[in-house]
Amino acid sequence: MIAFFWNILLALAWTALSGSFTGLNFTFGFVLGYVALSLMQRELPLLQGYAQRVPRFFLFLVFFAKELIKANVKVAFDVLTPPWHMQPGVVALPITAKTDLEITMLANFISLTPGTLSLDVSNDRRVLYIHAMFLNDEEALLEELKEIERRILEIMR
Repeated sequence: MIAFFWNILLALAWTALSGSFTGLNFTFGFVLGYVALSLMQRELPLLQGYAQRVPRFFLFLVFFAKELIKANVKVAFDVLTPPWHMQPGVVALPITAKTDLEITMLANFISLTPGTLSLDVSNDRRVLYIHAMFLNDEEALLEELKEIERRILEIMR
């Protein structure tokens, strides 16, 4: 996270020094800062792994957008067609996320997906309880949710 803030600061410095306060110029400054931090990560342990996390973050955004569209279409189809196909239920998802931030990010991304809602975390923080609108195939749902967790942890660790 510290490397990301450094990257933002470098982008802001680029924007201020160039005198052009536009989104495109900020993005260019962000890319330049990313390249500079990527080159410095071998020398500074604080920046370790940052060069790999940024592409993973953008790949996660593409993955999540695809999942979001797929879930929206499924919910919209169920709402618009007369016989409802939903089979709601609660499922327990064993999680490997350890920190509060990792668990919070996982729970929030699951809740952002239509048809699912994070309910609670167990006291030992090893299980996340989720309400699912479509619980036809519990194993397939758990696999989709584990994939979201895996991708989030790739970015955060």
